[in-house]
Amino acid sequence: MKSNYQQIRAHFDGKTITVYQAYNKKIAVPAIKNNRFEAPFSFNRMTWIKPSFLWLMERSNYGTKSNQEYIVGIKLKREAWEHLLTIGVLTHPDLNIYKSASQWQEQFDTAKVHIQWDPERTLKGGKLEIRSIQVGISRFLINDFNEKWIERIDDYTPVVKKINQLRKAGKYKEAKRLLPSEKIYPIPAEIGQKIGIQ
Repeated sequence: MKSNYQQIRAHFDGKTITVYQAYNKKIAVPAIKNNRFEAPFSFNRMTWIKPSFLWLMERSNYGTKSNQEYIVGIKLKREAWEHLLTIGVLTHPDLNIYKSASQWQEQFDTAKVHIQWDPERTLKGGKLEIRSIQVGISRFLINDFNEKWIERIDDYTPVVKKINQLRKAGKYKEAKRLLPSEKIYPIPAEIGQKIGIQ
């Protein structure tokens, strides 16, 4: 797939970008209250963050899958987000970026951040040609993510439930009005080339 089909679409302002995750109540409620994660959140494995709201809606089935009942929006500092992109390695050996599959493998094996592109979704759940980014933060960076990079954690669960109710009723126009506003996130060209946006 051509790289111009890969876009970072996100809700952001001058200081932060919002990324989404789905958790169970034991993890989500304290995180929302304290703007930080705590056990039983795992600090020993990779955690994936997604700036595409509808991609996470598809992944969590609008917060109805087991252990994904709470949807949180994490306001992440933009400099932290761009740092993650700078040091990230794709989850596949794109030969437009890497000289060879072996070079990619060497970088991937030692990467602290993984970057994956997945088909963007529509409100009805269909796949689009455009691909959205998700970023995997390894255990080596998870404490920085939790302690230094998060500005705020918001509870999106009530609005997700409302959107899902409207979807089930076929009221897609009303549901669409409740979606977070997303637009293309501007990044420096050198970062774009490194992660597959040209």
